Amino acid sequence: MPNAWDIGSAVLLASLGFEALATTSGGFAATRGRLDGSMTQGQVLEHVGEIAAATDLPVSADLENCFAHDPEGVAETVTQAVDMGVAGCSVEDYSGRNDEPIYELAHAAERVAAAAEAAHGDGASVVLTARAENYLHGRPDLADTIARLQAYQEAGADVLFAPRVVDPDDLRQLLGAVDVPVSVLVLPGAPTVAELADLGVSRISVGGAFAVAAYGAVVNAANELREQGTYGYWDLTAVGGKAVRAAFSR
Repeated sequence: MPNAWDIGSAVLLASLGFEALATTSGGFAATRGRLDGSMTQGQVLEHVGEIAAATDLPVSADLENCFAHDPEGVAETVTQAVDMGVAGCSVEDYSGRNDEPIYELAHAAERVAAAAEAAHGDGASVVLTARAENYLHGRPDLADTIARLQAYQEAGADVLFAPRVVDPDDLRQLLGAVDVPVSVLVLPGAPTVAELADLGVSRISVGGAFAVAAYGAVVNAANELREQGTYGYWDLTAVGGKAVRAAFSR
């Protein structure tokens, strides 16, 4: 499930045959010249609505920590995302605080429960992904991560996600400890997609990697032109030009 960062990338990825898309908070922030975590609730909700409307594919929205510490605020953000037409969304247990970056477990589970009620209530059938953010914030504690995911499953999450847990032995322990689908963030050195499937992983995410790769291509092209005065980047434009002409003319 690749992560689109703007309308054009969503349309392009859909044209390549993917069956679902996700948004990326970091990729979206980059389109505004900002870093991940710096966008407002309103900006993110408007963005996920644009991506949801850009194609016929189901879209899962990266809602970060739902822009609220309290369960009521989490539920409000999820409700607004549902109204924007998303098919899925996520809630993180990252607090945004440097001193205590991860919410205390009981409170984190209450937040997931509120998100699940908003995602599943009043006729909604949105897939809720609950994220355990330990490994992204200097807490590579597998036992605590598993305990959190178990609590989030109990709280009503449909999918569980612990970004940066990619070691096959760790994934086996994690997958054996929960009963709902598990998503994995693919990183350099991670098992291949086929190997992850064999382990029992149900979904993969690229996070902001495609967006960053696109920016990397621009950096390489710009440096080549500025420093060498050559045009090797045109090799990539042949691929990109053909793809966008096919995707955007539909």
